[in-house]
Amino acid sequence: MQNNNYRNKVRVWDLPTRLFHWALVVCVLGLAISGSVGGDAMRWHFRFGYSVFTLLLFRLAWGLVGGHWSRFAAFLYSPRTVINYLKGQGKPEHGMGHSPLGAGSVFAMLAVLLMQVGSGLFSDDEIAAAGPLTRFVSNSTVSLASSYHKNIGKWIVLALVLLHLAAIVFYLRRKHKLLGAMLHGDKELVIAAPSSRDDAVSRLLALLILAGCAALVYWVASLAAPAF
Repeated sequence: MQNNNYRNKVRVWDLPTRLFHWALVVCVLGLAISGSVGGDAMRWHFRFGYSVFTLLLFRLAWGLVGGHWSRFAAFLYSPRTVINYLKGQGKPEHGMGHSPLGAGSVFAMLAVLLMQVGSGLFSDDEIAAAGPLTRFVSNSTVSLASSYHKNIGKWIVLALVLLHLAAIVFYLRRKHKLLGAMLHGDKELVIAAPSSRDDAVSRLLALLILAGCAALVYWVASLAAPAF
């Protein structure tokens, strides 16, 4: 019989994933503040936007080659598994990385942020700020992207952030150490589980991927029409 008092310390979140998470928090907060202030703060809004774009591209790549629990394959669940989890029929392994419910939140956040950043690239406030790709599409497309970016997308992002915070509070009240794991990377589990690779080689790979993503975003930003 398994002793439930026994704990296995497992490296769940590798350093690149943890840095991505906290950098995304800072950048999304910066986007919200700079976008609300407007005016000269829009320069920072673009900088934060390009930073979020870089981080999202990195996370998509890291979801394929990163540490075990950071890979999308580790938290792709079938609809039946999600339904059973919601019914309280979860399995011990669902508490290792992202749970079926948490996985849905992650995919939703990535998708919504990609849409928000993507629409920003084609948006124009008709005053002084325009995305770098506006000159490549029609005026109607720019208008549609601008409307979504300013009137719809930002509220969806806010709603998902609030849901994310509510979920953290819920799990903390149930004594799930989510924040601690996202700080130091480890979880203590009652069952044996593989650790995510988190060594110098994997961190160097993450740095190279991040540099590649940053270079791609820099190129996209350089496509903006020259200022006169």
